[in-house]
Amino acid sequence: MTAEHGTLARIQEAEEAREALGAALRRAGIQLPAMDVRPVARADGRGYGLVSLGDCAAAVAHQLAAVIEKGAAR
Repeated sequence: MTAEHGTLARIQEAEEAREALGAALRRAGIQLPAMDVRPVARADGRGYGLVSLGDCAAAVAHQLAAVIEKGAAR
């Protein structure tokens, strides 16, 4: 596998993770409109994708915290 192919696979994985997280949040009634994938290049030429959750209002952050707490209490 070339470095470029590996990088593309990791970016695709991050995009799939973003979509899965977005769908789960929507089912919980939460939307993070600025979710994004940011490709990051390393000095060795390999890269990866980071899922950026973006900014959200304080009320949305409280909703997200409540959903996480509820899930953690299970």
